[in-house]
Amino acid sequence: MIDKINENLALVNAFEAKSKEEIEAFRLQYLGKKGMMNDFFAAFKEVSPQDKKEYGQALNKLKNAVTEKVKSLQLNAVDNPSKGNYGDLSRPAYPLALGSRHPLSLVKNRIVEIFSQVGFNISEGPEIEDDWHNFTALNLPEYHPARDMQDTFFIQTDPDILLRTHTSSVQVRYMEKNQPPIRTISPGRVFRNEAISARAHCIFHQVEGLYIDKNVSFVDLKQILLYFTKALFGKSKIRLRPSYFPFTEPSAEVDIYWGLETETDYRITKGTGWLEIMGCGMVDPNVLKNCNIDPEEYSGYAFGMGIERIAMLLYQIGDIRLFFENDVRFLSQFQSEH
Repeated sequence: MIDKINENLALVNAFEAKSKEEIEAFRLQYLGKKGMMNDFFAAFKEVSPQDKKEYGQALNKLKNAVTEKVKSLQLNAVDNPSKGNYGDLSRPAYPLALGSRHPLSLVKNRIVEIFSQVGFNISEGPEIEDDWHNFTALNLPEYHPARDMQDTFFIQTDPDILLRTHTSSVQVRYMEKNQPPIRTISPGRVFRNEAISARAHCIFHQVEGLYIDKNVSFVDLKQILLYFTKALFGKSKIRLRPSYFPFTEPSAEVDIYWGLETETDYRITKGTGWLEIMGCGMVDPNVLKNCNIDPEEYSGYAFGMGIERIAMLLYQIGDIRLFFENDVRFLSQFQSEH
């Protein structure tokens, strides 16, 4: 019997198939209910005690050889369509796990979608900027004290070149090339020389908006803010606190009433129920002049928000560094809907 097993082992190793039908016939010959392997196993009880070990080893070797041969033939049949071997095309496909989008991309896309629905287009610009577009044109001339509000990365070989500190520079470029009416949003990555912590990072993302036309007032700004907060957060109770930005006058910080329904609400709002979400204001006439737009004829508003801050609020994320660590366990929570 051992000799017969070894003879079949040699036949199995030498076997080649030209079609899936031959592969299936080979499998049934050895591994089917009436196959040879069942006969060999049934004969095991007739083997003498001193030969059982050798017989069992030979039998297992044959079974493994048959199994591997069938797998190899089936794999070859699927992986070589150039030879006409496509395998069983009716077999169910392997399930493919869906990927996930980065939470910052999800929030940015949602913000873009909200403003696109009311006529805002998208404008983009370079991340490496010059002093004029990043500072001077925005009412921040050289040695202006407000420049200290943004700790900037300058290019060492050329102090006039820097990494942009806000996407307002994109708005300047857009105004230089387009005349009113202007309705645009500028999403993008910005850089500031800040210490990295749970609440701050040297790289972050912004979305800034700009609307310029005749007879634009603060009322128009408030209405777009109400529309945005309702669409994104489902909440439309806001308040505007006076603030200062060199490129807008008057300027304001926008707070949204988050509520005090849970312990988390108390924690993130420090017990007030209010959360700051963005800055805004009416475009300073000097900015319009710098971009060759007549401030006597046109007026406008601008607003800007950090995408990381919005994402941290929406997803209740407590540490901004999680956005940049590329931890699959964190990112896999944000499954794409499209």
